[in-house]
Amino acid sequence: MEISGSQMIIEALHKEKVEVVFGYPGGAMLNVYDEIYKQKYFEHILTRHEQAAVHAADGYARASGKVGVALVTSGPGFTNAVTGLATAYMDSIPIVLISAQVAISLIGTDAFQEIDAVGISRPCVKHNYLVRNVEELPRILKEAFYIASTGRPGPVHVDVPKDVTASLGQFIYPDEITMQTYKPTYKGNSRQIKKAIDAIAEAKRPVLYLGGGIVSSNASDTARKFAKLTQIPAVQTLMAMGVLSHEDPLLLGMVGMHGSYAANMAMSEADLMIALGTRFDDRVTGKLSEFAKNAKIIHVDIDPSSIGKLVDIDFPIVGDVNNVLEAMMELSKGKIDAKNYQDWRDLLGKYSKIHPLKYEDSDTVLKPQWVIEYVGKTLGEKAIITTDVGQHQMWTAQFYPFTRARQLVTSGGLGTMGFGLPAAMGVKKALEEKISVNFVGDGGILMNIQELMTAVERDIPVVNIILNNRFLGMVRQWQTFFYGKRYSSTDLGVQPDFVKLAESFGGVGFKVTTKDEFKKALDEAIKAKKIALIDVAIDRFENVLPMVPAGGSLYNMILEHKD
Repeated sequence: MEISGSQMIIEALHKEKVEVVFGYPGGAMLNVYDEIYKQKYFEHILTRHEQAAVHAADGYARASGKVGVALVTSGPGFTNAVTGLATAYMDSIPIVLISAQVAISLIGTDAFQEIDAVGISRPCVKHNYLVRNVEELPRILKEAFYIASTGRPGPVHVDVPKDVTASLGQFIYPDEITMQTYKPTYKGNSRQIKKAIDAIAEAKRPVLYLGGGIVSSNASDTARKFAKLTQIPAVQTLMAMGVLSHEDPLLLGMVGMHGSYAANMAMSEADLMIALGTRFDDRVTGKLSEFAKNAKIIHVDIDPSSIGKLVDIDFPIVGDVNNVLEAMMELSKGKIDAKNYQDWRDLLGKYSKIHPLKYEDSDTVLKPQWVIEYVGKTLGEKAIITTDVGQHQMWTAQFYPFTRARQLVTSGGLGTMGFGLPAAMGVKKALEEKISVNFVGDGGILMNIQELMTAVERDIPVVNIILNNRFLGMVRQWQTFFYGKRYSSTDLGVQPDFVKLAESFGGVGFKVTTKDEFKKALDEAIKAKKIALIDVAIDRFENVLPMVPAGGSLYNMILEHKD
């Protein structure tokens, strides 16, 4: 029996066990949306912007560990989605984006709503396809899900011309995929692993450098066991928050531009770095010529192109982090003596005490750090935290008590403002038993504010906590430190009434200026079980510290700033 290309898309999503799809229809996508209307396999959520559809699929993927799915139409429908693709690509998030295209006969004619979607998406996806006939559509869809979710995960883009969605063909969906040009390495080289263990045994000042690849490979439990076995101090990147619990005595905190003093000093003074599922991002390394210059480096990553890309690696190991760590633990028995690192742990403990993460609380103005800490103490593991991008993002990483992986959903590599609200909706759809909390700035909340309508229509309760300093806060901080307080285009003193705005969409809103008001508003927002905005007036000139200036060395941190 032959079915249409649009029916094939629906059947493929069903076979991939897709539960929710985020999207926005248009002319070239009408055949597919007609089939969505008829099907009962999955829930489709109409967002109010294509960028938000991809961010929501992204949030769903990060929280659940599954592949997120988004649908958009041709032309501006696709170009609106590009920011979402780039966000997912930078953070290695598995997404399949299916976009519509004009009919094959019209490609290259500047037809209405035609755009070279494959050409545009090429730099910001793991792989992409232009489907040229209905016969290849089932195989391409299977490959898209396979590529997105295996190896180093990432977004895959499938562009489907309208006439292909209308054409009839046999739906033969492969059970398995074998691709000659794509064969991820999951098992690490045993000789390299042995060399790495020998290096760890000989080291006096080793440090575990934990990255987002641990989350992608679901290796958090294994990483915890390895840290406990070896008693090696650890630092985490923004994408690895929660791999080790905030209570773990081995955890020194986040590393990098706004990392803790102890974490950055550990990276600077180590004689051996064990980098697990991380890519040596510039926000982590600072000045490359000064980065860990006295340390030998073990780098474990499933993506061979990441190893040696930015720093010289002494012990490269290509493989899945979980598999490699298990092999390392087996080989380390009787070889690694945790007592050898006691002096090192003591020194780093002193660093933590000398310059802990701190802030000066106030009874007259709300401090953003207090707000974040209070939410953490009140909700703990009951909440999944999403952030937008800016100062609030860094304060959240510094002060929220994360206890497990996938508890923080945030845009790391691309730093996408407008990510938080739609991503938090995706989080809620993935984990409906959890409380979805989005920390956001007064700048970022307005970038996808239209998604309040989606949340109201589809009954997706998200608690949005606007840390409102009436500035583009992080940019203002740089202007304070490095541009002579010339606040060019960063003052957001003219604002909407966020309470009325929330209510106009059908949600609930709160404006708070004191601790007691915030405590009450948080409780009421959760009990309301609908989309909520809590507008929190915070100290306008609060800074995120420590801070490593751009291009500076990790050990040269700005620890305090006074006028």
